Amino acid sequence: MTATATESPAAARDRARLALVVFVVLFAQVLLYPGVTDLVTALGGAGDLDPSTWFLAAEFLGFVLFAGVWGALSDRTGRRAPYIAAGAVGGALGYLVLAALGVRGDTAFATVLVVRFLQGAFTIAAFSLAMTMLMDLGGGHGKNMGAAGIAIGLGTALGAPVGGQLTEIGPAVPLWVAGGALLCAGLLAVRVDDRAPDRTAAGLRDAARRLRETPALGFPYAFGFMDRLTAGFFALVGTVYFRDTFALDAGGAGLMLGLFFAPFALLQYPLGVLSDRIGRKPLVAAGSLCYGAAVLAVYLAPTLFLAGAAMVVLGVFGALVSPATMALVSDLAGETDRGVAMGGFNVFGNLGFLAGFLVGSAVTAAAGYGPAFLAAAALEAGIVLVALPAFWRLDLD
Repeated sequence: MTATATESPAAARDRARLALVVFVVLFAQVLLYPGVTDLVTALGGAGDLDPSTWFLAAEFLGFVLFAGVWGALSDRTGRRAPYIAAGAVGGALGYLVLAALGVRGDTAFATVLVVRFLQGAFTIAAFSLAMTMLMDLGGGHGKNMGAAGIAIGLGTALGAPVGGQLTEIGPAVPLWVAGGALLCAGLLAVRVDDRAPDRTAAGLRDAARRLRETPALGFPYAFGFMDRLTAGFFALVGTVYFRDTFALDAGGAGLMLGLFFAPFALLQYPLGVLSDRIGRKPLVAAGSLCYGAAVLAVYLAPTLFLAGAAMVVLGVFGALVSPATMALVSDLAGETDRGVAMGGFNVFGNLGFLAGFLVGSAVTAAAGYGPAFLAAAALEAGIVLVALPAFWRLDLD
């Protein structure tokens, strides 16, 4: 993320700051996943799969409903940094209120879900607009989205094992840490120079218009939906599967998730740069097919060691897809409506995360872990097989 000969030091500094904001958002989010059943119990819900599903889904419902709102607002006003700071601080307050409710121990679970929804509605501003500001930077879309990708990967890679260990101290401890981290991200965001295009008249209807005028955006939106679906699946069903099948505690489940996120993080930036050189199509197509196969391999692994090895392989293939898919949005979006385009990408991505929670828990409850893993794998690989002929004909010049 250092400056090149053709790039100003200020741009490189802002790339690092924006990537750090993205890192903090994901780190805070994933802190909760390894011990989510313990946390839900402390917040007044039963510790089985269904209340955990609703707790995770409430945040992503806020993501889905407000990602486009924040993107349109930033495009309309020509500002991004103030909304990133406001989203980070608002999300921090949401985490801290949830932690306080856990200390009280007598709050209705419906109230917890409302707070969780509001926390998600604010947090998505920091995440989505930080990525949009990375799109505003020069230096190559693959490089900028690679910076976002490595921040996402590092945030999740560290968040999972750290969250598991914090849960061993107390189920609400990850909430306190998440709130403090987001407050720091809010302070960092105000030090970033706004490079948004001049004020435009973009709105939520413009996002639908943009997709109609540039139907090729449907490819990164669809691929992002499926990639996030499998991520949501592992965040909930995968965590519970590891704890049930291999008798792991929250810390052990966090380490298993970390085995995926570590290579996913380390390879994001170089593979983002690689997509600038050889193109997006080969990485997206090959990575998605192999990713689907690796999802099923995790379930078929008979031992904890082999399951961990499969998670590492899964992370490698995920890194092939993620930065190239985000860079596709940059390639196809107009300069004055990148906020709407990235907001739309995050809407579809967060719908995928939500679908991963809901579909994964529903199939698991109805048929067990095997059919649930098979469904996740088939959906990931299937979308590529269906879309591949049209995607390969896509002209990205």
